[in-house]
Amino acid sequence: MQVALIDIGTSKGIRIPAGILKSFDSPQSFDMHIEEDKIILNIIHNPRHGWEEKFKNAHNELLMDDDLDEWDAL
Repeated sequence: MQVALIDIGTSKGIRIPAGILKSFDSPQSFDMHIEEDKIILNIIHNPRHGWEEKFKNAHNELLMDDDLDEWDAL
């Protein structure tokens, strides 16, 4: 597929067809790097994956019992 560069402010960009993005579950972020004469885009899948479960259980690790003996040990 051939694409043309477009002006975006003081930068340049390319348009990625919606059909291509939909086949990857509408990514929001990409990691871009150059290999030889190629521009490589890798999809960054949900950078906060697993955070919800960790936050649900965070109170178990952060809270202390109201037992004064436990405070004295600190």
